[in-house]
Amino acid sequence: MAGLDEALTGVVQWIRDTLMIDTVRVTRPSTGAPVLDPATGRLTHPEPEIVYEGPGAVLSAGAPGGINALPSATLPWTEETTSPARLLTPLSAPIPARDDLVMVVAVHNPANTALLGRVWFVQDPGRASTVEVVRTTPLDLKQAPREAGAP
Repeated sequence: MAGLDEALTGVVQWIRDTLMIDTVRVTRPSTGAPVLDPATGRLTHPEPEIVYEGPGAVLSAGAPGGINALPSATLPWTEETTSPARLLTPLSAPIPARDDLVMVVAVHNPANTALLGRVWFVQDPGRASTVEVVRTTPLDLKQAPREAGAP
């Protein structure tokens, strides 16, 4: 399918120039045991491995805010919402693994900082297809912990 790949070269460049205009970072949490810091007496966790940092995009996917459980004050757990998204990265980028973490570390428009500070879980490895112009990876927004007493 070399002919098709050549025909899609312009599409790949358009997506890179038009959609993948932010800088994303994919990290893999460390599986190593925490180490005691003798100076503070606290356990410190090893730094996560940076899997990828470069051009990319995080795009909303589907209806946000779906609830995984029926809301009720009598339930022994807090209901969680889902906020599905898709990570777009170049095909040359490494394939994120399940449970890697994704952050947007720089946005193309300094006035639009809503993506900064958020973290998404990788739900599955990057999708694969016979014809690809960009790597698509399913994400879910990591929910902030609720404050004590919040509904």
